[in-house]
Amino acid sequence: MELGIDVWVVLFFALGIMLLYLSGWLLLFPLKIILRFILNGLIGGLALCMLNLAGGVFSVNIAVNPITALAAGYFGLPGIILLLVLKIILI
Repeated sequence: MELGIDVWVVLFFALGIMLLYLSGWLLLFPLKIILRFILNGLIGGLALCMLNLAGGVFSVNIAVNPITALAAGYFGLPGIILLLVLKIILI
């Protein structure tokens, strides 16, 4: 009982499915990195604002400029701690 489907058709179909999976994975992998950077930036920016609000009581504030925003956005909470330590050391 023959189905009338050539073996080459099945092989090319399987190859197409594998290429589709590979291209989807290659597109999704950088998206995960970008989403992680966005989440890190949001957490860092929020932490910087919260530190400036709560630090007003203790007279500890970090000026928001492009360098501090970059450190807070790229490193997230460790960047805020780094900026705070640098602020304490330099004063």
